[in-house]
Amino acid sequence: MIGLVTDSSSQIPRSLVARFDVRVVPLVVDVDGEEYHEGVDLDADGFWSRFAGGHMPVVKTSQPSPGAFLDAYRRLESEGCTEIVSIHIGEAHSGTINSARLAAEIVDADVLTVDSGTASFGVSCCVWEAGEIIASGGSALAAAERARSVAPRVGTAFIIQALDFARAGGRFDPELPPDAEGVIVLAGHGSDLDIVATASTVDDLCDRMVEQFLVDGGPIRAGVCLADPATIAFTNGIEQRLRDADIDVEMVRYRVGPSIAAHTGPGTAGGFWYTV
Repeated sequence: MIGLVTDSSSQIPRSLVARFDVRVVPLVVDVDGEEYHEGVDLDADGFWSRFAGGHMPVVKTSQPSPGAFLDAYRRLESEGCTEIVSIHIGEAHSGTINSARLAAEIVDADVLTVDSGTASFGVSCCVWEAGEIIASGGSALAAAERARSVAPRVGTAFIIQALDFARAGGRFDPELPPDAEGVIVLAGHGSDLDIVATASTVDDLCDRMVEQFLVDGGPIRAGVCLADPATIAFTNGIEQRLRDADIDVEMVRYRVGPSIAAHTGPGTAGGFWYTV
């Protein structure tokens, strides 16, 4: 048996967790001085409720401990897994994979750790492909290699509306010039992101984002995000355009939870894709 593990910063939706029996190790999130485990005692709805009345909470994240990974790996061992593929947020963004590597040295199972080199649902794209390999009877090594090969091909397009919040988070400093105003569309692969458009209406912004999803000519697998409830018009608009596209699109919806929202703030919309 082969186990499949990721971390909660992947924002992996329940549909993919259930489909591939993925174990999710939670990141630790500090919101206004209170610590939570993402997806365990603080979900996306609970997090976004902290923004009620215009409040902007102070949000910090930290990687899971090696012990958290050790617990996940040992549970899989107890279920009969002798091999585990563990796919995580890129080392350039977080020390999460280092915790996974430390735990991997302790357990008896053969753990193959994969640095996705990406973040958010980009990690889930790698998990998705690894899961497909395992489900089709492929080996753990083949699943890990597929995840690594997909990682550089994962594209993203999204908008940031809370620019001051994003600048304070520090994650997007190279891509957010000081004079940037309004709503901007960022797109690219991995951490190589550029401003590709500015727009003002929901329809225009959805059009510009979906243009990026379809730029390679498909077919694609895609994840479309829903952040705070006010962004549902973007989510629906992107999904409808992808359903109407001339290429084959396999699509899931995921929620933007605290570990990613800590860097993007409210009003985020968009998603990730990769060519099949």
